[in-house]
Amino acid sequence: MLRSLLFTLRLLGDLLWRVIRPGVLATGILALVMVVLAFTRIPFDAHRWLGTSAGQCDRPVDRIVVLGGSGMPSGPELLRLHRAAALAHEVPMAQVLVVHPQDTAVSNAMVYELFLRGVGRERIAVLPAGDNTREQALLCAKHWAGQEGSVALVTAPENMYRSVKTFQGAGLRQVCGVPAWDHASQHAFRYGHRSIGGSAYMPDVSEAPGLRYTFWNYLKLEITCLREYAAITYYRLNGWL
Repeated sequence: MLRSLLFTLRLLGDLLWRVIRPGVLATGILALVMVVLAFTRIPFDAHRWLGTSAGQCDRPVDRIVVLGGSGMPSGPELLRLHRAAALAHEVPMAQVLVVHPQDTAVSNAMVYELFLRGVGRERIAVLPAGDNTREQALLCAKHWAGQEGSVALVTAPENMYRSVKTFQGAGLRQVCGVPAWDHASQHAFRYGHRSIGGSAYMPDVSEAPGLRYTFWNYLKLEITCLREYAAITYYRLNGWL
């Protein structure tokens, strides 16, 4: 009886392995490729392309749109507001529209952040709706129905290509992008491994900031870019771009 049970379990295990083996192998190959790519500048260039390829603003605009989606305070939202406020000072006649899904507390915090950065409240309006970029684009097109004018979109670099193309697809043709880049520190971040008590049995990576930071940052960028390329594909198949 026990022998028959073990034989059956073995057969089931072999069958299960045959089913999942292709997925396991594909996952392993993908992970290996991502690790190798993280030692190159390809993730950086892919991210840069997402932020710039749809066209950046190179002339004054009539409206500035800040696309929200994160909480407040949060790194992505504060970066967008920081860039939007800087642009508002560069183009003092432009109106600023904060577009964020229905969350009064977050919207109010975004408006207050712009105010703290010197943008007059009379210049700021809030569109408290839109749960994805397509819906936000349609709502903005309806908000400005019949009105002419250029629009600067402020959002995360990885979302910029899709955002600009989606707004153009919704009928707002004069749209350009203002990606909210973060700016990495230029400090070398080298230290003395032994001088701060580093073990003699552990690898000394004190002179390899690229391995300690850049490699891991590029791995995260790969995930960010893969996610965005998947979103772009979905939007394109829906005819939204």
